[in-house]
Parts: sequence; C-alpha cells; structure tokens
Amino acid sequence: MTPAPTRGERPRVLVIAPHASYRTAPFIAAAHGLEAEVLVASEGRHSVVSSYADGLHLDLGDPDRALERILVESARRPFAGVVGTDDATTELAARAAGALGLPHNPPEAVRRARRKDLARARLAEAGVPVPRHWRIDLAAPLAVQADAVRYPCVLKPIAMSASRGVIRVDDPAQFLAACARIARIVRDEPEPDARRYLLAETFIPGFEVAVEGMLRAGRLEILAVFDKPDPLDGPYFEETYYVTPSRLALEQRDELHARVAQACAAYGLREGPIHAECRINAQGVWILETAARTIGGLCARLMRVGTGYGLEEIVLAHAMGRTIARRAEDGAAGVLMIPIPRAGVLRRVEGLTAAGRVRHIEEVVIAVREGYELVPLPEGASYLGFVYARAPTPALVEAALREAHACLRVVVAPLFRPVLAGTG
Repeated sequence: MTPAPTRGERPRVLVIAPHASYRTAPFIAAAHGLEAEVLVASEGRHSVVSSYADGLHLDLGDPDRALERILVESARRPFAGVVGTDDATTELAARAAGALGLPHNPPEAVRRARRKDLARARLAEAGVPVPRHWRIDLAAPLAVQADAVRYPCVLKPIAMSASRGVIRVDDPAQFLAACARIARIVRDEPEPDARRYLLAETFIPGFEVAVEGMLRAGRLEILAVFDKPDPLDGPYFEETYYVTPSRLALEQRDELHARVAQACAAYGLREGPIHAECRINAQGVWILETAARTIGGLCARLMRVGTGYGLEEIVLAHAMGRTIARRAEDGAAGVLMIPIPRAGVLRRVEGLTAAGRVRHIEEVVIAVREGYELVPLPEGASYLGFVYARAPTPALVEAALREAHACLRVVVAPLFRPVLAGTG
C-alpha cells in the first residue's frame, strides 16, 4: 500500500496516457481545480509538450516494466490516485492502483471489457441478452465463415474504439470484402489476437444512446445519458450528434441503468468511470460495449449538465477517494462531432462565423489544420471538429446543432501520393 502524503503536501495523481492523448489536458486542469498535482506517465520522452516531456516515461508495450517504474516513483513520492485515460492505458492503471492499495478494477475485468470478443462471451455466460455472434479468424478460410453467420451482421475489430473498422454487411460477398478491408486496418495492432480475429454479430436495429457512469464499490451511478438522434444503420457507424439529458421515458432509463449495471457486474468492474454504448428497441436494452474509461472525443465537457462538474474532476476525485456532491445545472447540452465528408486534403472549412452565430451555439472548434490529410471511417479514427450548444431543452439543442452544421462547408482537395521510380 502506498504511504500517505506528508502533511501540507498537495496530493499527487498519476495520469497514464498515450502520447498526445486529447484527454490529458482536461485531467491536468481538473487536478488543479481539486488542488492536486498531476504526474503524466506516457511514452512522450521527446515530446515538445512539457507535461509529457517532464513526466514519467514508460514503455506501454512492456507493462511489467512500466509497473515497476510506477512503483519506484510512488516510493519516492506517493500517489493519491491512478487514472488511465484511454483503452491503451486502463489495464496498466488498474494494475498500478491495485499494487498501491488505491481504488481500482481487477485488471482482468478491464481487459474483458476492452476486448469485444471476450466481452460478448462473458455477457452471454452471465445471461445478459446479446445478439448472435461469431469470432472470425482472418487466418482461416473466410468463405466457410461467411456462410456460418447470419445477415445483416456487423464486423468489428476486437480491440479498437470510436467505430474504427466497424462495417455492416448484408451478404457473404460484402462479408469477404469487409474482412479484407478490416484486415488492413488492424495489421499494425500490437496484440497478435487483435490482428488475427474479428467479431461478427447480428445487426441490432434501434435507437442508440451513450451512458456515462461511475462505479463505487460495484454500485453504478449514472452521470449522464446521451441521445444519438441520427440513425446509425451502417454501413459505417460515424457518430455525429450527442444530446443530454436524454429524452427516453423514465422506465426506459431505469431499464438502461439496470442493463449497464448488469454488464459491469458480469465483467467484474467495480471502481471508476464507465462508458457504455447501447441500443434500445422493442426487445429492450442491448449492450454494444461497456468500457472502463471515460467518453471519447471532447464530449466530456457536456457533463456539467446534470452534475455541475467536468467529468475529469469526478474521475480524479473518485481515484483519490473523495466524494463531491452534485450541483446539477439547468437546461440541456449537446455536441456535433463534425464528420469527415470524404478522403483528401483539408483546404478550408467555410461558414464558421455563421455557425457560431446560431442561437444556443457556444463554440465551434475545428481540430484539423488546413493541409492535413482527412481519413473518413472506417479507416479513420478522428473527427474534423466539434460544435457545442447549450439551451433550455434537448430539442432546442439538437435544432441548434443541425442549423450550425448546415452552415458549414468542408472543402477537400484530392490527395495525390507520389509514385517512387521502379514501384510501378
């Protein structure tokens, strides 16, 4: 167990983050608000960003050695909490927090939740409703496997997030084409299983929501439910609009809470943030995924509606064993994750001023600089930018986001790659 901090010394939190994670800066800001210090652990030894360059340098590909370095640093000066920001760091964070006697999930539970194939199998074992699913072996004859599944189905990499590599297929021919496409997407994944296997599952129709929650000793508190008002029927599953609070009926929200809690218990998750994606239809609530981390993108800023705090403040407070009382803010909030319209080079985004003048729009952020390559789903893993809105009701938020989106025109130029002599 880690020793207690010296009297008068500000508590110190370890934030383990992949280099250049967009989640790092919000965690640092949240720590300052909680009068805590942050040490960032990453692979960013040569980063130009001081929080990475001056932090604890780890090889995330060698988790045992990384854990040793964390324990040595903790012996020098203790940590009051440990947080993993992204899928690539949550398992190491769980191991470190466990070794230091801090609130944590069992590492195997974190891994089970992160790996889509393991997660589906565990939910089925626990009696949680799941669609029919199959693990696809890219090293085995695919035509035989194509005949075994039921259509329409959705093919997914087993260890990626943000809908990257997720493709709906409606027949065996599409199945074979999608497998070849996803194989190219996962070829650089660090885990051998992630390069070899995919998950196929029958397509679940319905309305999709995202759930942000916090586990405390196995008890789930729902912090926010986000409606996704655009239909997500494929063939790719790019998310666009998130609006909170949800407009689901009370009984649907209760069922949603119960189903997500059931999934967390099945995985063995007990502490810290969870982010769940669910579909709701006439048969009830279906778990798409439940990850032991916070929401992706820059959507965490929406959490002030319903809690009064930024999500990172809530997560850090829990990691340090603190409880902060909710102070819900009135109204509704939402974000548009600006989709990438097509592949190419970004020339400019027109209509930003008009979009920013739409009533209830708070901010329009373009995250990609002009001249950079745009890669849409399913190969891509990022958005062009974000539009934020606040209004008295969810309906007004959604209307404002759609009006602002209609103002934007994304100008994309073709990308011409040079052909080296002798390569044909």
